Amino acid sequence: MSAELSSPILKVDQLSVEYPSAEGSSRVVRDMSLVLRRGECLGIVGESGSGKSQMVLAVMGLLGGRARTSGSVKFLGKELLSAPHATLNTVRGAKLAVIFQDPMSALTPHLTIGVQLGEVLVQHASLSWTEANRLSLAMLQRVRIADPQRCMRQYPHELSGGMCQRVMIAMSLLCEPDVVIADEPTTALDVTVQAQIVDLLRAMRRDFQMGVLLISHDLGLIAGLADRILVVYAGRVVESLVASDLVRGAQHPYTAALLDCAPTLSGRVAGPMPTLPGQPPSPQSLGEGCAFAPRCARAQARCTVERPSLSPADSPVQVACHYPLR
Repeated sequence: MSAELSSPILKVDQLSVEYPSAEGSSRVVRDMSLVLRRGECLGIVGESGSGKSQMVLAVMGLLGGRARTSGSVKFLGKELLSAPHATLNTVRGAKLAVIFQDPMSALTPHLTIGVQLGEVLVQHASLSWTEANRLSLAMLQRVRIADPQRCMRQYPHELSGGMCQRVMIAMSLLCEPDVVIADEPTTALDVTVQAQIVDLLRAMRRDFQMGVLLISHDLGLIAGLADRILVVYAGRVVESLVASDLVRGAQHPYTAALLDCAPTLSGRVAGPMPTLPGQPPSPQSLGEGCAFAPRCARAQARCTVERPSLSPADSPVQVACHYPLR
């Protein structure tokens, strides 16, 4: 891999997100760090409520006014967390793009697809509407929409969920971004369409040589696209590993439990589908120990009073567990 391809383009360091309230502050992201390099796909996996989407919103500068953030988010070496809105607006949608999990909500219902795509290029690339329409049409073809000219004239409600997701992918790629953040990109899509979207994301990553930050609770999706994986629980990274090692190399009991609960299309399941007992903890009720300890069969007294840290430091394979599986 060349020096350019291996250089970090997005670096998140000790990012925390907190929401103050009368009942006490809720810290939904806790000291999260990651590095994304050009041409790489980094997967982030965890249950609903683990802090994945809050991390994405913090990186994009899209958190609500009540949120308090700390740490650092550097994109191409420039700090975003404290950047003014004017700076963020020049980056978002152009060099740092996002594909949200619900395309029907992300698209504007009263504007045609052509107008919504064209606006991206008019605003961020200062193109004329004629040129913007030409490039938008070409991008719809590139994301494999069968009749792109018709699609340009249609409104979001006239398209299927899979078509809307393709439109969102096209929109994110119009300015040839350095990083695309895909937040649950296959949610609410049927299995066949999910496979098509995964194939499309894989092709777009290859063609554009962009970094992809893939957020999902779907281990199959993560394993099929990512180079590296971060496993998140209760707002913290509990394991970092190479994607090819996910099945046989997982060390954290939480990662192993997620794998056990993941449905497969091969083989037979004897009895009911395995489940992970208990519920993720409330951000307000986290103690000093390991947040996963109440649900962990390997937990011992130490786990309830001492929070494990990711180790070994500065390694692509890390685990935050006092009693890892291997």
